[in-house]
Amino acid sequence: MSGRAPDRIVIATRESRLALWQAEHIKARLEAVYPGCRVELLGMTTRGDQILDRPLANVGGKGLFVKELETALLEGRADIAVHSMKDVPMVLGEEFALACVTAREMPFDAFVSARYGSLDDMPPGAVVGTSSLRRESQIHAQYPFLAVASLRGNLDTRLRKLDEGQFDAIILAAAGLRRLGLESRIRAILPAEVSLPAAGQGALGIECLTARADLIAYLQALADADAAACVAAERAFSRSLAGSCETPLGAYGEMRAGRVCLRGFVALPDGSRVVRGEREGEALEAESLGRALADDLLAQGAGEILAELA
Repeated sequence: MSGRAPDRIVIATRESRLALWQAEHIKARLEAVYPGCRVELLGMTTRGDQILDRPLANVGGKGLFVKELETALLEGRADIAVHSMKDVPMVLGEEFALACVTAREMPFDAFVSARYGSLDDMPPGAVVGTSSLRRESQIHAQYPFLAVASLRGNLDTRLRKLDEGQFDAIILAAAGLRRLGLESRIRAILPAEVSLPAAGQGALGIECLTARADLIAYLQALADADAAACVAAERAFSRSLAGSCETPLGAYGEMRAGRVCLRGFVALPDGSRVVRGEREGEALEAESLGRALADDLLAQGAGEILAELA
């Protein structure tokens, strides 16, 4: 790498406990790679954090967690923003670049309950809390006898609502629980066959301005090629199907013998119709792989599902 290492990097971050953990994690990694660099956090509250009484799908989607951070980048108040990749809109503005994706934590969903050991243990009418149409559709499809209720708030808020008895169980990303040392709350990990993850789940991405070629180069020291390839395939699949909070859609790629094996689905929220598929391809062609799998699902009728959701 040519050029002098940066003297100072400011990270824009949401102020939830999990977002701050993620920002601190990247801060520590940057300081380890560039010991002379001063890394600071700029904590911010986003619209997604403020609106807690309605499902994300009804108020603008997960982009609400990103917009204020991007404004800080544009105004020069921050150099980079750290995101959970599942919260990053599938299409970024041309002024923004996804500089790198770091090594991935466990990408699967976790079943959390004080009363039951798994979804299979739950009796008819028991209530599962989730804010995700992706999770809701898969629960309805495989456990039609369970009730699903909307659950918003940061991770600690969701756990509190469960502990207060508002839900019999809740579904959360395993990565967040593990990162915050709450792995003991996990009663079961839901395999991809039961709950296919969201595109990018478990991976952290670092965003900066497209014009900051210097930063993009420096951040490659934190990049993980395998995670980047899998996430690129997942996001290309989701992007091709116009995936958003309003679309019950999942995508999960994993590396096997140097190739990306990608699974994806799209469904109606009530789980009454689900279209699934899988493909594999070279890591260097990850985005093409995602688009090809999306085309496979469209050929199976995914377009009709998407039209019904529109």
